[in-house]
Amino acid sequence: MNLVDKLIEQCKNPRGFVGSIMISIMNVVHTRMRKWALKKIVIKEDAVILDIGCGGGKTINTLSKIVKSGKVYGIDYSEKAVENSVRINRKNVENGKVIISIASVSYIPFQENFFDVVTAFQTHYFWPDLENDVKEVFRILKQRGHFMIVAEVYKINYHMKSYNSKEALQELFKKIGYINVQAYESNGLICMVGSK
Repeated sequence: MNLVDKLIEQCKNPRGFVGSIMISIMNVVHTRMRKWALKKIVIKEDAVILDIGCGGGKTINTLSKIVKSGKVYGIDYSEKAVENSVRINRKNVENGKVIISIASVSYIPFQENFFDVVTAFQTHYFWPDLENDVKEVFRILKQRGHFMIVAEVYKINYHMKSYNSKEALQELFKKIGYINVQAYESNGLICMVGSK
C-alpha cells in the first residue's frame, strides 16, 4: 500500500497516533465547510440530531451549541474517532446532552423516526452501500426531518464511480423518498439536503 492509500485509509478509519493527527487536521480544515452548510437548514433549539462519521467531534460541538435544549448523537465506526469526539465534547457527554458511540451507517442503532436532523460531513463517499445507507438514514429520520450530506467535490469525484454529481445525488435522494431535495455548491463544496 502506497503512502496516499495509507492516508486515505486513515481518513476513512482513523487509527493510532496517525489517526489522531488526521482527526485533528479534519477538525480544523472542515470549519469553513461546517459554517457554510449549517446555514442551509433551520435547526430548532430542541432538535435531536445525529452526526454520522463524527470524526474528531467538532461538528457535534457546533451542533450542541445550536440545540440549547436538544440532544446530539454521533456515530463513527472508528474507535479512535469516537475516542477523540468524546474527548472534545467531554462536558456535554458527561451531562448527557451528547452521546457518541461506535456504529455503522449501514445499521444505525436507533428506532424509526428518531432524529430531527441527520448530518454527514465528508463521509458519504466512504459508506459501504450508499443507496442502502441513505435508506437507513431515511428510516431513522422523523417526518419533516432533514438529512444533509456535505463534501468537497474533488473528494466525491476521487472516491466515487457513481452518485458522483449533484444531479446523481439528487436523484438518489428522490428515489429513496426524500422531498424538497436541494443542492448547494460553493467554492468546491457541495451540500445536499432532503426532507422526509
